[in-house]
Amino acid sequence: MSSVDKVKYWIDLANEDIGVAKLLFKKKKLLFSGFLCHLTIERGLKALIAGTNTIPPKTHDLVKLAELSGVYKKMSDEQKDFLEILLPLNIEGRYPSNKDGLSASLDKATSKQILKETEIMLKWIETQL
Repeated sequence: MSSVDKVKYWIDLANEDIGVAKLLFKKKKLLFSGFLCHLTIERGLKALIAGTNTIPPKTHDLVKLAELSGVYKKMSDEQKDFLEILLPLNIEGRYPSNKDGLSASLDKATSKQILKETEIMLKWIETQL
């Protein structure tokens, strides 16, 4: 698979994830919408890494991925802060120990803002490819 194909693979996944995040938000499944926002940005950053002919690491740490991709230093303070907001939304799939706490912290307005900022950041990531 060429590096172009690898980038396309990750970006396609990210775009699918943001679409599902929107559907979950409409169904008031805010925690899982937030989880998919995290996954959207994770996969977008992995596309950037794949574009350097490097295999993206198996990590969910958005800051680490942004640093490895080379875009962290290009990010605004607001973008860096947003990565920190998304980090806890990477809920553990099998044994989500903090699921209730995270759910309680996500109201409709917060979730809507996270969704909006995720879309903006994904578009920005795509401009970095």
